[in-house]
Amino acid sequence: MRPIIIALDFKTGDEVYTFIDQFEHQDQLFVKVGMELFYFEGPKIIQALRQRGIHIFLDLKLYDIPNTVEQAMFQLGQQEVSMVTVHAAGGSEMIRAAKRGLVNGSQQAGVAPAKLLAVTQLTSTSEEQMQTEQLIPVTLKSSVVHYAQLAQSSGADGVISSALEDPMIHEATNDDFLCINPGIRLATDSADDQKRVVTPAKAADLGSNGLVVGRSITKAADPVAAYQTIAKEWGL
Repeated sequence: MRPIIIALDFKTGDEVYTFIDQFEHQDQLFVKVGMELFYFEGPKIIQALRQRGIHIFLDLKLYDIPNTVEQAMFQLGQQEVSMVTVHAAGGSEMIRAAKRGLVNGSQQAGVAPAKLLAVTQLTSTSEEQMQTEQLIPVTLKSSVVHYAQLAQSSGADGVISSALEDPMIHEATNDDFLCINPGIRLATDSADDQKRVVTPAKAADLGSNGLVVGRSITKAADPVAAYQTIAKEWGL
């Protein structure tokens, strides 16, 4: 698994379908549905994309008491998505509950369970912010590695992190533990609100297991050409 996941940061399904139609000849298309789109369209956007044969990363970053997260994941487990997220900061009990809900939901629907990914530190978070606003006194790298180990020991399949942290995470976990990386930009692109960004080629060198790419594709003059440029850098 080394997907390029296009972040569908659109407001409505109509905008999504207009965008996706440009990729009708692209095999194994993988997209991210985040909060803005899912909260407006609901599960019907997942169903519509699955009917087109598109793989889905449903990125809702659940963070609540274990029972609530378990019940929410039971519902998401029935949606036939490929990846879902929780916040690692929710703790081991919450992550284990998320995994139970996900597995039970997928069994209920007779579909393969999604990969459970834990968010370590957002790629928009700097070390200074983490230390002053979250009152976490260690380095950003130490925090990320700690959350990755916690997620792995609690049953998660991988983490969402900056590609810059992939080597440390792989060293602290194992080869099967996934590092899926947002904050990906082509060298000519603006970093926007991301703090810890890398190019697709650099992410490949660092051992990334998958890229999440938004504006570098969705805001490009030619999104398909931008996707193909990223795929070439990524080694596909």
